[in-house]
Amino acid sequence: MLTLPPKVTTRAFERLAEIGAAAQGKALRVAVEGGGCSGFQYEIILDDARADDMVLEGAGEKVLVDPVSLPFLAGATITFSEELIGARFVIDNPNATSSCGCGTSFSM
Repeated sequence: MLTLPPKVTTRAFERLAEIGAAAQGKALRVAVEGGGCSGFQYEIILDDARADDMVLEGAGEKVLVDPVSLPFLAGATITFSEELIGARFVIDNPNATSSCGCGTSFSM
């Protein structure tokens, strides 16, 4: 079964460049774990690439998705948002049937 990879916006790659992720030898890892108030939650960290990661590249930066998280993130868009309440990486996930107010927890 072919899984549609997530998309990463130009703004997300620009933010990674601003914080110097590649210069530190790191990439942005986006993973899905069980937990949170809605059943699943996103983990977004700077990390090292692993052999089985899907690697999405742009502007000299990388975003990593592990094979277990990939089906949960199929067709999702990863971007960076700056609002009055703060700045953060945001995932617009078409697979999520509901999400909590903080945006890091969702159900399917």
